[in-house]
Amino acid sequence: MSNSAPTSASDRISLLLDDNSFVEVGAYVTARSTDFNMADKVTPADGVITGYGTIDGSLVYVYSQDASVLGGSLGEMHAKKIKGIYSMAMKMGAPVIGLIDCAGLRLQEATDALNGFGQMYLNQALASGVIPQISAVFGVCGGGMAVSCGMSDFIFMEDKKARLFVNAPNAIDGNHVEMCDTASAAFQSGETGLVDFIGDESAILSHIRTLISILPSNNKDDMSYSECTDDLNRVCADLEDYVGAADIALSQISDDKFFIEVKKDYDKSMVTGFIRLNGTTVGCVANRTAVYGENGVKEGEFDAVLSAEGCEKAAKFVSFCDAFRIPLLTLVNVKGYKTCKCTERRIAKNAARLTYGFASASVPKVTVIVGEAYGTAYLTMNSKSIGADVVYAWPNAVIGMMDATAAAKIMYADEIARADDGIGLLSEKAAAYHELQSSAVAAARRGYVDDIIEACDTRKRVIAAFEMLFTKKEDCPDRKHGTV
Repeated sequence: MSNSAPTSASDRISLLLDDNSFVEVGAYVTARSTDFNMADKVTPADGVITGYGTIDGSLVYVYSQDASVLGGSLGEMHAKKIKGIYSMAMKMGAPVIGLIDCAGLRLQEATDALNGFGQMYLNQALASGVIPQISAVFGVCGGGMAVSCGMSDFIFMEDKKARLFVNAPNAIDGNHVEMCDTASAAFQSGETGLVDFIGDESAILSHIRTLISILPSNNKDDMSYSECTDDLNRVCADLEDYVGAADIALSQISDDKFFIEVKKDYDKSMVTGFIRLNGTTVGCVANRTAVYGENGVKEGEFDAVLSAEGCEKAAKFVSFCDAFRIPLLTLVNVKGYKTCKCTERRIAKNAARLTYGFASASVPKVTVIVGEAYGTAYLTMNSKSIGADVVYAWPNAVIGMMDATAAAKIMYADEIARADDGIGLLSEKAAAYHELQSSAVAAARRGYVDDIIEACDTRKRVIAAFEMLFTKKEDCPDRKHGTV
């Protein structure tokens, strides 16, 4: 360990990593600055413990900020140690985990500390999409450190004492912490969507271990595997009952009902998370219309529509999965876009980003239409049209431009108005339209759906599809990157 007394920073590392696996790097580094009475201050390890160890036998690099040393403030040597960890992690192809408790930039070191922040940002940018980056906020994470945190792939936050902000709540005009605590875990997870997981320290460290165990170590790993102990042909008897509760449906499909939901508190109408199929990690995106508590009681309902926040959430998740070669499964139940002024400000751009994300992803992509699939909102949800490799539909799925009754009202408005039994004629025309244009069979006849499957067979059919797609290779246009 470092040449300082035991701290919560070192305790967190011990609890996170496998027993006796941690090797510290830079234990004797201290601050170089002697300005502003710094010569009289003791800075063991310069306020951050850095090194490497294992989680379930897999190599990881970790840094843990020590709030007992100048508040965990980031100075020149502090930043240099974190930069060194990133350099080693990139060479070895292993994840970086940051345990954050930082008072911010060290004022006594001014431009040297500022340059250190910049070098940290550069290393994080270079590592993005190459190795997984995880941040866990246990204390203060303000200003520039919040920006660094935002560059991570996944962010954990302690739900009681942790504070995450660029500007503190009281520094915002017209606001104070009692009015709206913009630095709290609840705000950063539920309102901004920045934080992926919240909980107490023990739960966070356990959750990080679980996440690391299912993620590839780097972007060159084909996938993350474990031995599957579940029946590959297991029938999911009640799956059709969970059309609206996509999180439950995904857990039912998964090996041993394993499911990790990402950004659970942010726009619950869109579900993102990881499951395991035949021991392989699979990223999932799904529409949700109902939320159930642990006691099985319905806690909320949503329209089957895409929102700006939901598209934003899903687009970032799809981008991560594609970068790390994680296959994508999409469960579709959507009939349009959310209609409100707030959504209208961002829905076009965010829906475009989600459409682009699915269309440009080169990983294996399987889609299952479990409910409604209407209009361009359906196209955005990884349809055959934008590159899904395999598309299945449940027998009662509805696929088309709009609701059959609404379409019949428009197309046969004059005939219905003149008919003695307008309601009967409308019903007749709507049924005909559904059969010819909106049913799963109609879509399958046109090749937009590859097969119509029973809901209970979803697990085995999806596993078989991903096995077939295991060696997928797809050439993309020669370009530096897209601009959507």
